[in-house]
Amino acid sequence: MRVKGRAWKYGDHVDTDVIIPARYLNTSDPAELAQHVLEDLDPEFRKKMKPGDIIVAGENFGSGSSREHAPLAIKASGVSCVIAKSFARIFYRNAINIGLPILEAPEAVERIDTGDELEVDFSKGEIKNLTKGETYTAKPFPEFVMEIIRAGGLVEYTKRRLGNV
Repeated sequence: MRVKGRAWKYGDHVDTDVIIPARYLNTSDPAELAQHVLEDLDPEFRKKMKPGDIIVAGENFGSGSSREHAPLAIKASGVSCVIAKSFARIFYRNAINIGLPILEAPEAVERIDTGDELEVDFSKGEIKNLTKGETYTAKPFPEFVMEIIRAGGLVEYTKRRLGNV
């Protein structure tokens, strides 16, 4: 599985309240959540980003509350993946559960700038910076995690495994 998009780079400790502000948690509608993703950190993000674009961030991305709304808002906005130096553990699990690909790649984060065109191959753990002509590595997902992501999340994956789809 591969994705290609433009990088949007942010710093360390981007928490779930910044990813989707608490004032919007009265809904769980992905389309509505997507309209407000990162608006307190980067008010122009939703206007500037294009489907397939990639969030790049520093340490501890997704810290804070355990709400699933944060990765759901990112995925629904059209972001194809998140690359960070590290993720809060509950965010990491929630992202996989809803089918949002995320990669830990400290070297990539150091080298990537906002606007760089990236191509990510999840099965190889390879991140190509097409703008700079560089390639970085991340730990590839195990096959069962790729199956969850391809299915669109854990619920759909489980339905398929049970033969309900």
